[in-house]
Amino acid sequence: MKVKCPTCDKDVVWSADAPFRPFCSERCKLIDLGDWAAENHRIPDKAPIDAALSEEYLAELEQEFIAQDNNFFKH
Repeated sequence: MKVKCPTCDKDVVWSADAPFRPFCSERCKLIDLGDWAAENHRIPDKAPIDAALSEEYLAELEQEFIAQDNNFFKH
């Protein structure tokens, strides 16, 4: 079976002999990885952000953290 390299559209034979599949080369694989790292391939979050709920949740987490008498910041 042949697939197109997601980076350069070159044909790639899908087999164990193609170590970078679905990419044609390590170069194309690294280009794609860089695009993900730069957030060029983000998956959009369609959930609306409720700022009040977020602030309330963060406040609860902060209180829980303080209540644990955590020594994390005492170094």
